[in-house]
Amino acid sequence: MDDLDRSILAALRKDARISISALAQSLDVARPTVQNRITRLENSGVIAGYTIKIQTGTTPNVVRAVMSIVVDGNNAQTLVRELQSRPSVTAIHSTNGKWDLIAEIQAESLEDFDRELNAIRRLKSISSSETSILLSTYKM
Repeated sequence: MDDLDRSILAALRKDARISISALAQSLDVARPTVQNRITRLENSGVIAGYTIKIQTGTTPNVVRAVMSIVVDGNNAQTLVRELQSRPSVTAIHSTNGKWDLIAEIQAESLEDFDRELNAIRRLKSISSSETSILLSTYKM
C-alpha cells in the first residue's frame, strides 16, 4: 500500500459515494488508475465493503450500548465469530487491560436490547461483562 492507496482510502472514508471521476480529479490521477487501485483494494480485502453512517438522533428509539467483555480462556476468536453472527452487534474491538473485547450493540427498543443483552451474556466464552448504554454522542 502506497500514498495513493492511502489517499484513495481517506477520500472514500469521507465520502464512499464519490464518483471515480471526481476522486481521480481531486487526486490529480487518471481515472483508470483510481479504478484499478480501488478494484485491487477490494479484491485484496482492504476494502471490505461500503456502508452508511446515520446521524445520531435521527432514529429516536434506537438503543446503543458498549459491552466490555472478559473472555473465558483462549476462546476470543470463537467469541468474536459468535458476536459477528448477531445483527445487533455493530462492531467488535479487541483491547488490552481489564477487558478483552468491546462490543457495540444496537437495538430498536429497550425490550429488544434487554433480550439481546441476555442472549449475549449466555454465550459460554464470556467470563464476565459490563454494559453501558450510550446516552449522547458528541463526535462521530
